[in-house]
Amino acid sequence: MGIRKYKPTSPGTRYKSVLDFAEITADEPYKPLTMMLNYKAGRGDGGKISVRRKGGRVKRKYRIIDFKRNKKNIDAVVKTIEYDPNRSSFIALVCYTDGEYAYILAPEGLKVGDNISSGENVEIKLGNSLPLGKIPPGTDVHNVELSAGKGAQIVRSAGGFATISAKDGDYVSLKLPSSEVRKIRKECYATVGILGNKDHNLVSIGKAGKARWLGRRPKVRGVVMNPVDHPHGGGEGKTSGGRHPVSPWGQPTKGYKTRRKAKPSSKFIVQGRKRNRNRGN
Repeated sequence: MGIRKYKPTSPGTRYKSVLDFAEITADEPYKPLTMMLNYKAGRGDGGKISVRRKGGRVKRKYRIIDFKRNKKNIDAVVKTIEYDPNRSSFIALVCYTDGEYAYILAPEGLKVGDNISSGENVEIKLGNSLPLGKIPPGTDVHNVELSAGKGAQIVRSAGGFATISAKDGDYVSLKLPSSEVRKIRKECYATVGILGNKDHNLVSIGKAGKARWLGRRPKVRGVVMNPVDHPHGGGEGKTSGGRHPVSPWGQPTKGYKTRRKAKPSSKFIVQGRKRNRNRGN
């Protein structure tokens, strides 16, 4: 996977770059595994904006991803590697030996024609899914469950991987992409390998119009607003707010910790993702 840059023939292409999509083998998704989602553009049930700066994106269909990998001990063959507009990682269409199709997250190196499977005693191989307790330490994994049978919840973005660092009784210690070390039950499933499309974060959108295609509306600074719209607004001439940075509703917004110290999951954090911080405190 590489990055393609444009000749600067216009202001919009001067800094624009895109992925070359060399791994992609299909232009259209598998229709039975797609569905339309209701896009509310950041608005709640009452029609009022609850999440700002969203709206105006291009239409897209959701690809139904198999995060559970619950077809145990049934081999599947990779049919296509596809782009998914709903996530940063690529996806793979697989066909099981019983004829059922499914989408999975595509790890780096997975190719059309490869065989994958899921189960407790399957081979430690790229794309295979098995319990954390069955995977040897030092192995890179992705698509990790936090609760057995619930489906993968973490390590699902492009280029992401977690490393199995240790095993202790019923728990396995995982070093996550954030450098946090967390204990997870050994029955939870994970998929072997590193997720593909690792160059995703190197892409430059190049122009404001592409941000609108992605549903990102402009961001206006609080200091240029009126006092009725933001606590930083108003004043004569250019001002810097005149107080510590806050949100439009007065919540401190830079360096202010909002995590609850007594969060139930804190007891599973062996090493925090920040220096001098353990157990999520």
